[in-house]
Amino acid sequence: MASPSVLFVCLGNICRSPLAEAALRKAAREAGLDIETDSAGTGNWHSGEPPDSRAIATAARHGEDITGYRARQVRPADFSRFTTIIAADHQNLAHLQAMRPALATAELALVLDLVAGREGQSLTDPYFGDAAGFEETWADVHAAAMALVDQITTES
Repeated sequence: MASPSVLFVCLGNICRSPLAEAALRKAAREAGLDIETDSAGTGNWHSGEPPDSRAIATAARHGEDITGYRARQVRPADFSRFTTIIAADHQNLAHLQAMRPALATAELALVLDLVAGREGQSLTDPYFGDAAGFEETWADVHAAAMALVDQITTES
């Protein structure tokens, strides 16, 4: 079985997907797993920028430093580079499905499809809210990361 590699995708790659990337890095490290992970956005508005300061603060409260992360846009090559591409919501999933190259090998899913009882739900975008929304997003992506680590551990 190929080593798992996961790309998390949201709209601008400054809130939800960097938090999801950080949550999976933390969960994988704690489980002793080697999982390549990254994040990207379907839009390019924030390319090259660091995550939102509230996302940085939230990750830091959970022991993760994401200050070095930089936003980028999804590229066609990502569909072959990663084994799984996980979208934050239905809008981004639809965008990924539309841009997916014919020979793509990555599986597509929603973040909350990983969490029992939350399948099919979108991850709330905390961008226009307060810090509490970022904590809620962290709780959701942490639950998804733990479920993904459990799934990978079970399959290997």
